[in-house]
Amino acid sequence: MEVFSVMAFFTVALISGFLYYNVDFNTVHVGTYSGKPNFIIILADDIGWGDLGANWPLTKETPNLDKMAKEGMRFEDFHAAASTCSPSRASLLTGRLGLRNGVTHNFARSSVAGLPLNEITLAQVLKEANYSTAVIGKWHLGHHGYYHPNFRGFDYYFGIPYSNDMGCTDDPGFDIPPYLPCPRDSVMKSCKHNPCTTDVALPLLENQRIIEQPVNLSSLAERYVDKAIQFIQQARKSLHPFFLYIAPAHMHVPLQCNSRFANTSKRGPYGDSLRELDHVIGRILEAVNTDFHKNTLVWFAGDNGPWSEKCEFSGTAGPFVGAWQTNKGGSSTKRTTWEGGHRVPAIAYWPEKIPANSTSSSLLSTLDIFSTVISLANTSLPPNRRYDSLDITEVLLGQSDYGHKALFHPNSGAAGQFGDLKTIRLKQYKAFYLTGGAIACKGDKGPEEQHDPPLIFNLLNDTAERLPLDPVTPEYRAVLPQIKATLNNILLDIATDNISLADYSHDPAAILCCQPKHVVCRCENRT
Repeated sequence: MEVFSVMAFFTVALISGFLYYNVDFNTVHVGTYSGKPNFIIILADDIGWGDLGANWPLTKETPNLDKMAKEGMRFEDFHAAASTCSPSRASLLTGRLGLRNGVTHNFARSSVAGLPLNEITLAQVLKEANYSTAVIGKWHLGHHGYYHPNFRGFDYYFGIPYSNDMGCTDDPGFDIPPYLPCPRDSVMKSCKHNPCTTDVALPLLENQRIIEQPVNLSSLAERYVDKAIQFIQQARKSLHPFFLYIAPAHMHVPLQCNSRFANTSKRGPYGDSLRELDHVIGRILEAVNTDFHKNTLVWFAGDNGPWSEKCEFSGTAGPFVGAWQTNKGGSSTKRTTWEGGHRVPAIAYWPEKIPANSTSSSLLSTLDIFSTVISLANTSLPPNRRYDSLDITEVLLGQSDYGHKALFHPNSGAAGQFGDLKTIRLKQYKAFYLTGGAIACKGDKGPEEQHDPPLIFNLLNDTAERLPLDPVTPEYRAVLPQIKATLNNILLDIATDNISLADYSHDPAAILCCQPKHVVCRCENRT
């Protein structure tokens, strides 16, 4: 068995008359330099707003990211489109909230589907505009059949198809509770003396082929950056503009890094891993800066806030502590709609285009990457659907402070129905019709509470979300009707839109396995 059911795939491929051929990095088709910009989107996993020194002076592990901010634009009020993995990534690649694109919660190893096939990804749009496209790292939008990234607009794929905690490895790194390693042998003799797991091993794919199972996490970041640089170099030789989407496993647990970074940070394994992520960013920027055209936009952001349940193995949200929630119990970061769950670090870098050492306080989102990149590529948004994405080109170029008047933060696991819009940001105000805390470090979970009228915080003077406005005050009474109207308008807009529904069904046959005869599907040296 390869990446998915081989017989099923080839049957569909032959019937449809379509069969995908993998990209060969050694084959270069030379064209004419187009002048169109290149795009590199880097989406870090579970990184906190305060995990960048440029955001939070207590952080000392990110010199390359801090330099990137000094030479580019740092965003202070930038938000993930959801506060958990699959929905956040789906929204980045479609410019649409989960209630539109159908992805409201995470896909599993046994998921038969993924991002609905009628949703058009950023890669598909750019590929039609003659861009070379690649995704390196975590996908988590479906790996079975036509949900694989090779069929979603990406010429090349190298990475783990989902989160790095969704399968065993030989050296699982740091997690709470500790993750057990894979057995070395198929009959599990090795487990008699050292406990191990029968969980299916974590696979590493190159295009549609499993090249390693279990993946070696300690060398993965360096392999990712090597593949990224190789893709950049080959795209340059071809004279095609390129779109490279890099989604490292960092800072998701289990934390694992190359030995050169071990024990280098006072923050322990999390700081060590953060240093390695920063090193990866530095290598990518070095590769970008060798281009004399200086025509590559690099955009760094997080997919959601830190996973506080993992205690010392999670990041920091900086000042965005969600104090109202934590005082009642539970975490206010990943999976919640508190600022720590969705306000993420973000930097844009484009020498001689983006003003150096600039800061934007505009209300922006990972959703905006979609429309902005499409605009800069001088192509068009896919028709027959509506978008939650803004073209913020003028913001990037320092010509405007335009941003969203309103953002909507979907339920992402801490409380309520997945994807529902119960938290609204309107200018400096943030309203909660529903609150709930995710599991915290000590295991407590905040209660789910409905609020009608909603809790409303003024983030200008309460970034910690500590004290909601008193409903009897003129300030509260003035903003409440605007919040109600804004929420009603978005729900009506979604109800009349061309929306998708994701298939979240499961089938054990969809689990990736290169060697079914081994208890955890172990296979090695398949490159």
